[in-house]
Amino acid sequence: MSYREGRFWQPDVTVATVVVEGGRLLCVEERVQGSLVLNQPAGHLEPDETLLDAALRETREETGWDVRLTAFIGAYQWKAPARPGEDEGRHYLRFAFAAEPVAHDPARTLDEGIVRAVWMTPSELRAAADRHRSPLVWRVVADHLAGRRQPLSLVSQLE
Repeated sequence: MSYREGRFWQPDVTVATVVVEGGRLLCVEERVQGSLVLNQPAGHLEPDETLLDAALRETREETGWDVRLTAFIGAYQWKAPARPGEDEGRHYLRFAFAAEPVAHDPARTLDEGIVRAVWMTPSELRAAADRHRSPLVWRVVADHLAGRRQPLSLVSQLE
């Protein structure tokens, strides 16, 4: 029951969406701890939200794009390095989805910290690896580019 000194441990559950159009990937440029980093539209699962709904919401909030989810790419576990002042890094469990763009609202205010949404080719994104928010960014894209796709029905929620 206990993790360490009676504390309950659980990972941060996140979703990410790989949106592709015309061979380009929808990416997010965001400011994190003073650095400008790249990510796919991604964020935390909120209470009482399905993973699929979270992926749609995060994509809309971070890019202004409404998308249609087409496949489940995979689930990824990663432990971030500890930040200054932390005993250890946070653990992330990311669920990644493939999607296609449906409609864009250029007037939509993007989430706090988001500088802009930008379309990048896979080679441009890979060349900017030193700016990726985490190693999950390229891993998810690489799996997508390799054809890793599973039916969305693999991700279910019991009522």
